[in-house]
Amino acid sequence: MNWDQISGNWKQFTGKVKEKWGKLTDDDLTTIAGKRDQLAGLLQQKYGYAKDQAEKELDEFTKALKP
Repeated sequence: MNWDQISGNWKQFTGKVKEKWGKLTDDDLTTIAGKRDQLAGLLQQKYGYAKDQAEKELDEFTKALKP
C-alpha cells in the first residue's frame, strides 16, 4: 500500500492510525486529513520522535497495511 491510497481513503484508515498511535485524537486525525508530513510532525510532537524515527514508523505502518 502506498501513501496516496491511504490519503485517498483517510477516513477508513483513521481507526488503524489510532490503534497504532493512541495519543492522537480524532481532532488530530481530522486536521491531518491524510497528509503524511503533518502526521509525521504530530508523531514527533506527541511521541518525542526524531524526524527520522517518525518517517521510519510511517514507512513500517504503510508496509503493514493490506491493500
